[in-house]
Order: sequence, then structure tokens, then C-alpha cells
Amino acid sequence: MKLATDIRYRKEKLKALRAAVIAHEEALVEALYRDFRKPAFETVVTETQYVIADITYTIKHLNRWAKPQWVWPSILTFPNTDRIYRQPYGEVLIIAPWNYPFQLALSPLVAAIAAGNRVVLKPSELTPHTSACMQTILSSVFRPEEVRVEEGDATVAQRLLAQRWDYIFFTGSVAVGKIVAAAAAQHLTPVTLELGGKSPCIVAADADLKGAARRIVWGKFINAGQTCIAPDYILADARIIEPLQEALQQAIKDAYGENPQQSPDYARIISTKHWQRLVAMLSEATVAFGGTYDAEERYIAPTLLRNPKAASSLMQEEIFGPLLPLIAYTTEEELQQKIGHYEKPLALYVFSNSTAWARKQIETFCFGGGCINDTVLHFNNKRMPFGGVGHSGMGSYHGRWGFETFSHRKAVTHKPFWGEVHVRFAPYKGKLKIVKKILRFL
Repeated sequence: MKLATDIRYRKEKLKALRAAVIAHEEALVEALYRDFRKPAFETVVTETQYVIADITYTIKHLNRWAKPQWVWPSILTFPNTDRIYRQPYGEVLIIAPWNYPFQLALSPLVAAIAAGNRVVLKPSELTPHTSACMQTILSSVFRPEEVRVEEGDATVAQRLLAQRWDYIFFTGSVAVGKIVAAAAAQHLTPVTLELGGKSPCIVAADADLKGAARRIVWGKFINAGQTCIAPDYILADARIIEPLQEALQQAIKDAYGENPQQSPDYARIISTKHWQRLVAMLSEATVAFGGTYDAEERYIAPTLLRNPKAASSLMQEEIFGPLLPLIAYTTEEELQQKIGHYEKPLALYVFSNSTAWARKQIETFCFGGGCINDTVLHFNNKRMPFGGVGHSGMGSYHGRWGFETFSHRKAVTHKPFWGEVHVRFAPYKGKLKIVKKILRFL
């Protein structure tokens, strides 16, 4: 198959895919609005233009990524040349989520195609209009044996997971990630799991509260909080938690007005089931701001919560919605205790005017990725890997990291017939001292 062997062909396909995405951008904006009223600005910035830029970046660098990589040879095997060759795994299954249904389906697909794989894509059944639009785009660019879209509910995913694959890439919840990992283990199939967790946002006493509030509100309430790297809860120094709450309330009003339900810039909850889950969480803490909701529109206002119950689902599960608990801390030991109570998160954010203190927190905790004095932005740099650790996931992608994820690296030594070193061959009598000296020298 040409995808596996012809770099030029892969680039032609990626260029055609880019053109198709550009041609269907308005249709995608409409599809995402119909699925959960995602604002056009958010769709363009976080979905379509992100993917277009991803394709462009991949095309630009693909020749260099795919070129056999020369590495220093070992003196023990001199004379020889050593190289790392990258080979596609083969047939790849990508299971995409609903929260960023276009970007989180197409970005891993672009990386898999760039590496030369054949792809079967399972989009979410919760975003049917977006899935149908992706089907149109991909079928116009790729032959069925190159890329195939399998639409349907969880039974389709179960059927696909029962099959044998050369690689599986899954984005979604921790619970389903465990199911995917168990299915992959039956065939010893390698996997990348992009999951989630309770991502903390630390606000120190010396932080710029107005600036912090604006950036936290943006990172938390974009996509109505349905973002895997959104701040899940705030840990604020007890000395500034009240003025921080006031700054957050003002930032929400600045972004969405006095009535966010009427804002054209605020999305809706993806499904009735998820909406009901979030509404139930409102009773597990004190509503400090917001808290209104509308079942008919699947709307929940941007909400600030205080005094959450430690054993509640609000504090035991990833929220994945527009609810933001504020929790006070007084010492670094208490901070470490509260964050250490949870599994390793996908993201962590620190707001402080002390670079040394902020870096100390970044180095103290184990997490997938994060920011100092901002939220979410680390996701956008294609030169950095994106992925989780522990329960928040395994493996990474974006840019070259995605190409490497979908490539098997083969180490190859090329040795000529001249310059033979005979000490390695049997019989070994009288050679051990010589070999020890050589090894000690190295």
C-alpha cells in the first residue's frame, strides 16, 4: 500500500485533506452548533483551524521526520553505521470523543496517516452531525482501505475492540480507557490513552487576581467546561479566596454577560444524561455564583461553588462541565495533601508572581502538562508532547510526537565485511582479559 511506503503520496493525501477541511469549514461550524450549540469562534479556533494548522505543520516536517536517523555507532562493533528506521504499525483504530469531536478525531488521524498507517475511525455517537460531516470529508479524500469511518453507538466500539489491531488510540474517560486497555491486552496491542482526571488550579496569595480570574474563566468555561484539561477545582490561598471569587464573578460577567443563557458565546451540555449528572452535583456544595439551569436547552450557567463535600461525586469524579469549586489552603503541606489525595491529573495550573514558587509546585507534582499563570495553552504548542500520566493516560502526541506514536522504530546496524574484529568469535580462550579492558575503557 502506497501510504506505508511512499512519503510523497502521504503528503498528497494530507494536502487533499487540508483542502477538504477548508472547503467544509462552514458545514463543520453548523454541525457543531447543531450538536451542542458550540459557538462559531470556538469551533474555528479549537477545531477546524487547529486541524488545518496541524496538517500544514505535518506536511512541512514530514520528510525530515521520516528520514532514517543516523546515531553514533558503538566502538565495540566498529566499523559500522547505525540508523533508526520508522515503519508504520499497520492498521490503527482511533476512538474519538464528543467534546472536541473534530479536532480529537482528526489530529491523531493526521499523525497516523503521516506515519503511513491505515486508519479506522470511530467518532462519537453523541455528535452525529459532526460525525456525518467527517464521514463526507474523509471519504472524499481517502480510499476505504486507507481510512474508514465507523459510525454508531457503544456496540460498534465494542465490536471494533474485539478485533485485532496493530495500534489503538483512544481519547475519553478513565473508565472506558480501562476497557480499551483490557481489550488491547488480549492481542498485546500497543495503545495510547488520552484520559482526564481532576486537574487542580493553584492560586497563590501574590497572584494577579484580576488577570488570573480572566484566564481561569476562559480555560474553565470554554466549551461549557467540557474540556479534559479544564481546571477542575481551584485551590486558593485562604488570604485571597474572597477577592478571587469576586474577580471570577466579574470575569464571568465580562465574558458572558449578566445572563449567560442568552450569550452566543456559551455552549450547551452534550446530552441529557450528562446534564442530569452535573445538575445533581449542584446540591453537593454551596452555590456562590450562577447555579441556574434549563433542561430544555441542556443549559447550566457558569457556576462557582464553595464548601464542597469531600466524599461527593463533585470532588471524587472529574466534573467535565461548567462547575468550579473553590477550596482554601493555608500551607504548602495542606496543598500537597489535597492534590495528593487524587490520582495524577492530566493538567495542573499555578498562578503566582513568584516564578521560583510556581516552578517549585510544577516540580513537586506529577501531571500530564500545564501552565504557570495561564490555563490550557500548553495544548496548543505542536513542539511539545501532549498526554497524561498514570490514571490520566499513557503515551503522547502532537506534531512530531504524534508521528513517533504511530511509528515503530527499528534499530539497524550496517556492518561491512572489512575490518573484522575477531575477538568476539569463539574460541574465547585468552580473550577475556582483553575484552574486560576494552569494556572498562568504554
